[in-house]
Parts: sequence; C-alpha cells; structure tokens
Amino acid sequence: MFLAIQDAVNTGKGTVSLRGWVYRTRGSNVLKFIVLRDGTNIIQCVVEKEKVTPETWAAAEKILIESSVEIEGDLREDKRAPTGYELGVKNLKIVQLAERFPITKDQSTEFLLDMRHLWLRSRELTTVWKVKAAILTAVREYFAQHKYIEVTPPIITGSSCEGGSTLFKLDYFGEEAYLSQSAQLYLEALIFSLDKVYAITPSFRAEPSKTARHLTEYWHCEGEAAWMNFEQLLTFMEGLLSHVVQTVADTCAEELKLLGRNPADLKKIQPPFPRITYDEALQILKKDGIEVPWGKDLRTEEEEQLMKHYDKPLIVTRYPKKIKAFYMKDDPENPDVVLCCDILAPEGYGEIIGSSQREENIDILKRKITAQGENTEHYNWYLDLRRFGSVPHSGFGLGIERVVRWLCKLETIRDAIPFPRTIKRKTP
Repeated sequence: MFLAIQDAVNTGKGTVSLRGWVYRTRGSNVLKFIVLRDGTNIIQCVVEKEKVTPETWAAAEKILIESSVEIEGDLREDKRAPTGYELGVKNLKIVQLAERFPITKDQSTEFLLDMRHLWLRSRELTTVWKVKAAILTAVREYFAQHKYIEVTPPIITGSSCEGGSTLFKLDYFGEEAYLSQSAQLYLEALIFSLDKVYAITPSFRAEPSKTARHLTEYWHCEGEAAWMNFEQLLTFMEGLLSHVVQTVADTCAEELKLLGRNPADLKKIQPPFPRITYDEALQILKKDGIEVPWGKDLRTEEEEQLMKHYDKPLIVTRYPKKIKAFYMKDDPENPDVVLCCDILAPEGYGEIIGSSQREENIDILKRKITAQGENTEHYNWYLDLRRFGSVPHSGFGLGIERVVRWLCKLETIRDAIPFPRTIKRKTP
C-alpha cells in the first residue's frame, strides 16, 4: 500500500489500486468510510453512493471488518490521515467477505490470548513485529561488522546448561533428552574453528513464573568469542546494545511513537553505560531501605529499585559464585565471585543480557560441575574443549523479547512474541 501511494505521488498519477483488509468501517446511507490496512500502513477510503456503481455501493454496504478487498480510487491529500492521503473509491471488489469478527472492544486478556491468531492483526501488535524485525536486523548487522559468523546450534540436547530444575524433558527414541536452555556450550565448541560466532535460536525454560518478563519459550541471541577477556566482553555488549537502540530509533521512529515511545529518548542510549558490582548494588539498595543478604540473587523488585537511579542500561558485575552457572570464571581478585555481568534495562524492564568470561581450566571446571550436583560424565564432550587447545574466551545471551518489551514500552513480554508460551498457555 505505502509503495503504491508513494509511486502515485511521485509520478503524479491520480488513480491507484490497493489490496488489503478492512480495518474499520462507518458511514451512512449515502457515504461509507472504509479504513484499509496491509503490512505497511492504513488509509481511509471514502465511498460516495452517487459516484460509484450500484455493485460497488452494495459491496460497501455489506462489507465487514477483516474482509479482504481490492479497491481502486483517486488519491487525494489529507493531512489528518495517517499516510497524509485518503482514497476516493471508484471500484470495490470483495475478495473474501469475512464473518462477523469475534474481537470487539474491552475484551479480557485471556480472551485475546485465546484469539491470538486473530488479535495479532491489531495495529499495536503489527507495529511491535516491525520493531522486532528491525532489532533482529540490527543485531545481525553489528555481529557482521565485528566479523562474527552466524551458526546453527541444536535445540535438542542431552545435558543441562543453566540447571536441571528448569529443563523441559522429552522422550528421544526411548532415551531422555531436553529442549535447549541455551546454545552457549555449542557456541563454545565452534569458537575453536571460527574464533567468533553467534546464534539466534529459541530457548526453553521450565520456570513456573507468572511475571510480566518471563516466557517458557523465547528467542535468544547468544555470542561467543575466543581470546576475549571480561573487559572486552563488556565493551562489546555496550556497543551491540547501543547499535540496536540507535538503529531502531532511526528506522522505526513512527512505529515507536505509535507505541508511546519517544525516539529521542532512545537516542541518548550510548556508551559508556554505568557499571557497578553486585556488592555496590547491595549498598545502593540498603540506602534505599532494601536489605538483600549477600549471596542472594537480585529479584525483579530489587532490579526495578536499582534502575530508579539510572536512565541508561546498567551493567552489574561480579555476582557471587554460588548463585551462578558452573562455566563462569572466578574473579582472580576475589574467588567468592565470578567474572560475570547482567545488563539491566532502564525504566524497570529488568535484565536483558547475561554474560561472563568462561572458565578455561579443566580441573576447576570439573570441580564446579560436581559442586553444583551435576555428573561430569554428562559433560565429557564439553570438557574436551578444555583438553584440546583451551583458550580464554567469553560470551553472553540477550533475550530478544526483553529488548522488544523495553523499546516498545510493553506492559507484558507476552506482547513481544506472536504466540506466547507461558506456564498456562501452549495454544493457539
């Protein structure tokens, strides 16, 4: 639609032909207004009974929301319209006359989730999908600029990456297997041949969480690089996140405004980002009247409180070793913490990136695996990476939907993915 309108404007053609779906209708017995939508935008089409054939008027009278149509008419400027133009209809053809649309105003959240296959056509969600596509494009662009190679790790695995309690188990031809929590271990294997790799894959977490920031299935962007130390990792993540935000602010300004986000605010998200340690985070929270025992992970409410002090993403480093995964490298200056970080989004949207320098020493890695109650035999192939040419390396995981939720100012992460999967929803 948008291209057809632009072409007509640029060439001076008055008549255009459009195809799409009926978004809204209203009118009288002599005048009908049809708002037509497609994947690019919406435009108001005006049908005047005296100026069209009886067949066209009859079609306009009976048409219902979500009917698919072909419309031909004269384009005229209207600065009040979303596209700056409206269409004076000459001909109207109904491709498929829709039944009465089941979604009306003031429907419950659960009903809209039941009708997700239809509700995702809403203008708000359509706009979210466009922003999400821009985010994915920007992510790939940044990795390409830094000579990372995109790879395709497996989704079915034989062992845990983040912890056995959040694994989805499945029967794999009579044996137990799992849906992947993370591609990290496989990306680590690939850096020994490709140096720098990344993947964008679905990940699965069997967490019984009902918060606005958790999904059981989500899209995970993960990167891994040989020879990268912790400080280099932090700099890379800052650059990636800033590139994504700046790209979206530049290319999706109108979409962001429709969602209630001022693109100018996002333009301020540039490095350097503030950095604090876990210990410093606890001190800030204590001053705010929130006591967190050392060694306890930060919950949503504590992260939200921290972010009241910052208007940029916050990098929180060096969490206690006992609450982090076995593959994270100990801080050489303090063996009680690891060289890891979480990046928290401003405005209370929570963690969007988790990362660490990886432990490259096989003996230390074995001890950590055992200490966390895992069987080292399940990780023999992973330990081989430390037997044959081990090097210092680092990596991270970014939750795509969490970034979408932040940039689009969404109330819940469910609206950052077309068909959300939560603890109580696996359909449609």
